[in-house]
Amino acid sequence: MEMNGTLMNYYIHCKRQCYLHGNRLNLEDNSEKVKIGKAIHDDRAKKSENTEISIDNIKLDKLTREYLTEVKKSDGDAEAAKWQLLFYLKVLKEKGIERKGKLEFIEKNKTQKKVVILELTEQDEERLVHYEREITELLNSDSLPPVLNQPKCKKCAYYEYCYI
Repeated sequence: MEMNGTLMNYYIHCKRQCYLHGNRLNLEDNSEKVKIGKAIHDDRAKKSENTEISIDNIKLDKLTREYLTEVKKSDGDAEAAKWQLLFYLKVLKEKGIERKGKLEFIEKNKTQKKVVILELTEQDEERLVHYEREITELLNSDSLPPVLNQPKCKKCAYYEYCYI
């Protein structure tokens, strides 16, 4: 599987989830939380320009002259979302397009969205190359990473696969 933002996000979030998704075991179509996230993206796409742009194997939520914006329904794993956005910024930079990154977390029952601004650094780029190598090795491995057994597992689309 070609490297993409979802794999980067999953790798940071849970190596097992990354492995399963990367090896074409997709359980997300059955996940209510994933459906909600997709509905948020669809709703935003209808309301503004420059949304859902596909470049090679990545899909960008919104691209303006200043920012590449990635929208998430919650900040439940802000670190994974951050590295997904940095990966997108790196891909754009390799194509000669340099932007700042903007993470928007749109949580239900909150009146204001949380916004985080990111800039891709040389250190981030080096770390991304390292992560990409690790992800490739993980996906080519014959061994499934262990279950994390953390509270976040209960919200995962792969919960039933791992626990039932």
